[in-house]
Amino acid sequence: MNGAKVRVRFAPSPTGFLHVGNARTALFNWLFARQKGGSYILRVEDTDVERSALEYERKLMEDLRWLGLDWDEGPDKEGQFGPYRQSQRLPEYAAHSQILLDQGQAYHCFCTPEELEKDREKARAAGQVPVYSGKCRSLSPETSRQRMAAGEKAVVRLKTPREGRFDFVDLVRGELSFELSLVGDPVLLRPTGLPAYNYAVVIDDHLMQITHVIRGEDHIANTVRQILVFTALGWDTPQYAHLSMVMGEDNTRLSKRHGATAVDQFGRDGILPEALFNYLALLGWAPPEGQEVLSQDELIRLFNLRKVSRSAAIFDYQKLHWLNRQHMKNLSPREQAVLAAGHLQQAGLLPQDMQEDHWDWLEQAVISLLERVDRFADLRESIALLFDFSLEDLGPEQREALGSECAGKVIRAFAAKLSQVGKFDYAAFAEMVGDIKSETGCKGKELFHPLRVALTARVSGLDLDKFIPLVETGAQVKFPRSMKNCQERVRETLKFLENVQG
Repeated sequence: MNGAKVRVRFAPSPTGFLHVGNARTALFNWLFARQKGGSYILRVEDTDVERSALEYERKLMEDLRWLGLDWDEGPDKEGQFGPYRQSQRLPEYAAHSQILLDQGQAYHCFCTPEELEKDREKARAAGQVPVYSGKCRSLSPETSRQRMAAGEKAVVRLKTPREGRFDFVDLVRGELSFELSLVGDPVLLRPTGLPAYNYAVVIDDHLMQITHVIRGEDHIANTVRQILVFTALGWDTPQYAHLSMVMGEDNTRLSKRHGATAVDQFGRDGILPEALFNYLALLGWAPPEGQEVLSQDELIRLFNLRKVSRSAAIFDYQKLHWLNRQHMKNLSPREQAVLAAGHLQQAGLLPQDMQEDHWDWLEQAVISLLERVDRFADLRESIALLFDFSLEDLGPEQREALGSECAGKVIRAFAAKLSQVGKFDYAAFAEMVGDIKSETGCKGKELFHPLRVALTARVSGLDLDKFIPLVETGAQVKFPRSMKNCQERVRETLKFLENVQG
């Protein structure tokens, strides 16, 4: 295949949702194909009849598109090498297994599952690697035909060398070597006519003219069996590159207990596709210039498969959130508002039918709050605080702030000044604070904490130069939940103080 146009494939099984390990594999294949001007093929390996489902296939394609990965050929984009679902390619597998049988490169095996399991148990008890004994290897084709005609079920197995070593060069890991005595005779076809994984992928990779197979390191042992099938059929093999596993920060395989692992869950949590794309590209590979916030085009230009690390890739959620924040900042205010709106509508904070005054307010809210969050989903809590004003469940710090000697004087003076002002904004607030300080003699925490509690029911949070315009404007907009303006909040605080003081 030297000199051939690069053709790579992402070949998932539709038995579940797309998780970050497979997504990283899909992305590295895509980057390599796009960088080399090659073709990216989506092939669905759906011969696991009991677990495969069209629902998973549809969701898989949806998640890949959301992530920014397109394909040149696939189940929904037919090319000259289709069909692209293995379940539709069964005649090819049967035809090539017959070629191997006719050449004496394969044979029928009649060993029952019970017999095979008993042999495996014996091997394990003896401290040996379980390998098929080759019991049916010497059966003549005529004997096999007679036994099948009599109704016996048989698999088709590949005849492999029983001794020696097998070497191949991996583009990530260098030269790898395996003892052939530990390989056995792999199954090609099951009695049902369905192909074994290590057989089907060889037929597909050859007929689809795949030049490079980029996949997880858990397939390294499979590669030996697959190359043996290529060799038996007299075909050239693709080049292989095996990526390290994606691990959690505790160095165990990434799972739900570490956090989100499914691609669509990251989307629901407010991670941008550009950020997840960027982060997955950095799992096991680093750009030469040390830059980390990169666009698709930059990643295509810089990516180098031979520079991918052999070490396990650690999934760092904090790093992903940091990258997400950088990509969030690159969006326009309206783009930010649109992406935030879905999360806020789901929380009942915004109406489904957004009017221009809602969008204007939301843009300002997002601009004010974005630097405090890592994901758009986190805005739900930040923006909910603008709607929430209740003095019923004040914590100890808030009660202490309102119980100080200065609190009553400061809040009464503030309420009086608020009642006399037409338009209240932060400039008016700053002027009032100066006057209140002079009139009451209160300063520092004694001055500012009561004022903050009177406006927010909290002793810390969003800076008041951002908070005040948001609630003043928001109080004039019709939301599913009404927002109180500053004057209403201060009146409630005065009433609360009067009740507490008796």
